[in-house]
Amino acid sequence: MPNIKSAKKRVSVIERRKQENRYVKSTMSTMIKKFREAVKYDVAEAEEMLKEVVSYIDSAQTKGVIHKNNASRKISRLNTLLFKAKNNVKEEPEVKEEIKEEPQEVKTETKVEEKPAKKTTTKKVEKIEETSKAKKPAKSAKKDAE
Repeated sequence: MPNIKSAKKRVSVIERRKQENRYVKSTMSTMIKKFREAVKYDVAEAEEMLKEVVSYIDSAQTKGVIHKNNASRKISRLNTLLFKAKNNVKEEPEVKEEIKEEPQEVKTETKVEEKPAKKTTTKKVEKIEETSKAKKPAKSAKKDAE
């Protein structure tokens, strides 16, 4: 036990910082564990969690709890994990979509033959042109009146 007043204070400050650092490290590791579990089950949720985890790791690095290279390594590994999970998820639905697209194409072809879509659009264009022509003379009449 130190006898000098400043040394006693140093011991208490070190003890307080030690507890704070332990809290930050434990929270960080808990967040990382939860993120890793989220990646296994829901990639979209994991993407949102990644922002929070990276932010917390950066704050820990700023406070001096962990070294900047350690923080960078952790962030890099989490990003890599999420990237791999995204690629695994994207491959499976693409195969399912290809199977579904074939029947949809046949249905769309029959629908196109049934509906004359071009006739309705030309009427709308004609109406727009008529209204724009009607407005133009009104503006010129106002200018003439002035």
